[in-house]
Amino acid sequence: MSETAVSIPALLARNVAHFGARTAYREKEFGIWQSWTWAETADEIEALALGLLDLGLAQGEHVVISGRNRPALYWSMVAVQAAGGIPVPIYQDAAVEEIGYQLDHSQAVFAIAGDQEQVDKLTEASAGTEGLRRTVYLDARGLRKYDHARLVAYRDLQQAGRDAKDRLGPELERRRGAAAYDDTCIMLYTSGTTGRPKGVVLSNRNVIETAKASCDFDRLTEREEILAYLPMAWVGDYIFSIGQAYWSGFCVNCPESPDTLQADLREIGPTYYFAPPRVFETQLTTVMIRMEDAGRLKRGIFHHFMDHAQKVGPRILDGEPVAMTDRLKYRLGELLVYGPLKNTMGFSRIRVGYTAGEAIGPEIFDFYRGLGINLKQLYGQTEATVFITQQPDNQVRSDTVGVPSPGVEIRISEAGEVYYRSPGVFVEYFRNPESTADTKDADGWVATGDAGFIEDSTGHLRIIDRAKDVGKLAGGGMFAPKYVENKLKFFPNILEAVVFGAGRERCMAFLNIDLNAVGNWAERNNLSYSSYQELSQHPRVLEMLREHVAEVNESVAQDDMLSGCQVHRFCVLHKQLDADDGELTRTQKVRRKVIGEKFEDLVKALYAGKDEI
Repeated sequence: MSETAVSIPALLARNVAHFGARTAYREKEFGIWQSWTWAETADEIEALALGLLDLGLAQGEHVVISGRNRPALYWSMVAVQAAGGIPVPIYQDAAVEEIGYQLDHSQAVFAIAGDQEQVDKLTEASAGTEGLRRTVYLDARGLRKYDHARLVAYRDLQQAGRDAKDRLGPELERRRGAAAYDDTCIMLYTSGTTGRPKGVVLSNRNVIETAKASCDFDRLTEREEILAYLPMAWVGDYIFSIGQAYWSGFCVNCPESPDTLQADLREIGPTYYFAPPRVFETQLTTVMIRMEDAGRLKRGIFHHFMDHAQKVGPRILDGEPVAMTDRLKYRLGELLVYGPLKNTMGFSRIRVGYTAGEAIGPEIFDFYRGLGINLKQLYGQTEATVFITQQPDNQVRSDTVGVPSPGVEIRISEAGEVYYRSPGVFVEYFRNPESTADTKDADGWVATGDAGFIEDSTGHLRIIDRAKDVGKLAGGGMFAPKYVENKLKFFPNILEAVVFGAGRERCMAFLNIDLNAVGNWAERNNLSYSSYQELSQHPRVLEMLREHVAEVNESVAQDDMLSGCQVHRFCVLHKQLDADDGELTRTQKVRRKVIGEKFEDLVKALYAGKDEI
């Protein structure tokens, strides 16, 4: 690492010097891709940083950033850092109450918002408080008649910065130069699975050391292309789209909108790709729906070659010996099925793909590996600046999360909980010394809250479940709900599953149907319905789900350790689990305790053997 690269703004200056004419960002707007080189990016960021100084941003003050993935909002984070402030990205789909808590907790003085919706929520959330002095908006549509006493346009702020360059330039240089390796780089809020989100403070050292190690691990260079589409408030997006992008110098592409994401993905053809399991599950569901609509011949060819792909695809990908006849058949499958399918999904050029956030079902994982996509798993947390373990090439398995990432140490406590320490370990929870002390000990070891073990033969880490969710059945067998839930979610018709059973004789489950998949199935079978609720309770839908559950139970029964986790009865919920209702986190993780309490009457009815309540 260059001695001067002790901050993200310092990495930006290095990139301008080394490859200033290379494309750093692309954004699709009005159907046209627009691009910015590293040199142009530095100019945009400097103008905004000067504008923030002109607004009165002091060193160490927090600036909230909210909106969809756009270059201007990524530049905002770096501009805040260059001006000596601390960026605090928040989830754009967060409710006003959540935003109000984070504004108050972070003590933010400014906000940078993507559009009218974000301005409205920030205005409502900050009503009656003096903390938020100004909100900067990027998209002016719908804001013409607003009171602009506390609003300022992004472009106007940049222009004010350019006009003030002679006056404020020396101060900006002083602040950029004063940045130290152990200074705060960013603050990111946790997903809040078990309570209020906590503000995780990450230093420049955390971000840069982690980015360097992970880029070396997968040999990432300035030639990579990524698509930035995940929430900017999530640590994964920050490391991929800022940390690694600025360390390696690769190009960050921003889609036009969530609605055009799939088309934009195909046009870019990323070489490096990351998605949580939900994204891969949704794409697989879409593929299966399309194949069910295809003719008999096409459907037969698809299933024939996909069966072959599951047998030999992962072995070919890992360089293992495969019979010549199997290789030839696989090449034919690549021509007829795998190649066109990867192209449709936008995965034709992927060199390295990752999934994380929660466990992915092994069947889903093997489906993508079978296509020849180098999909790997990593295990990480916000508190680790993402990386705890990664899977090296040719050591990829669906049942482990890999070996410790470079620089990471792992140990397992007597209770089976995973602990780690590394250069990426967070500084503290902001304004929460008690939780900091509970999570990180004096020697820097962090408790993950996950139960797991390290395989003696391979050194790979296996995560069983959240430590608080792993328990015992009344008969003494292990209860690990996530294991069963992932098997259930492999079926395109099942969007979400929540399994209960700790301390009880048997396991019960709540299911959510996938409206797209089941709706498509209903059309093919001439079933009429008027709502999600009606379709989810249709007798034929329930019968189909019984078959899925029976198939999962058959698979679970073969696992000696977890055979007791077979689902005895299930209930299809009348509504989809929703983050706005507190049932999921903003990163789509199940809040098991909340769901159990909210639908307690249904859980009791399942265990009481009732057919209705």
